[in-house]
Amino acid sequence: MAANDWLIVGLGNPGKGYERTWHNVGRMAVEALGLRHGLEIRKRRFRGLTGQGLIDGHRVRLLLPNTYMNLSGDSVIRAMAYDRVRPEQLIVLYDDFDLPLGRIRIREQGSGGSHKGMKSLLDHLKNSRFVRVRIGIGPLGDQDAIRFVLSKIPRDSMPLLEEAIEDACQAVEWIVSGQQQTAQETFNKKV
Repeated sequence: MAANDWLIVGLGNPGKGYERTWHNVGRMAVEALGLRHGLEIRKRRFRGLTGQGLIDGHRVRLLLPNTYMNLSGDSVIRAMAYDRVRPEQLIVLYDDFDLPLGRIRIREQGSGGSHKGMKSLLDHLKNSRFVRVRIGIGPLGDQDAIRFVLSKIPRDSMPLLEEAIEDACQAVEWIVSGQQQTAQETFNKKV
């Protein structure tokens, strides 16, 4: 089988207890991307669930780490090694309470901030130059950060979240097709 052009990762926590929590928004977005392109994410490999196929003619592997968030880097680095994916072929989707709900932001480098999944990935990768699609779940307000990200997403927040997930899927489609600048110009400035 030909090498994959991209590894697309949705950060989150495994198990029923974490479904539909704020911290699983990255995972939800990659699941939505798989549905859009008819890609099943069911094979157990790389300490996660994975599936592969084509998005706009480009070979991709979708990965949902089944480690807990703070160990995500181990799963991602295994998939990268197997497919010989370089950091510039990696797209990571994850939640960000510093962005307002309904917004996404695309970046090519930076720190992991307070996000444990990104910290784990950066520790394993030793390279901060890869594409991140941050999906807004904020504002946090005066809530405890850990309690907030692990709480269930309220029904009245779903329309804005679904819009952000739709935007994240569109952004990834543009990025794999070589239109990262278009994605950044469109979504980083969207109000």
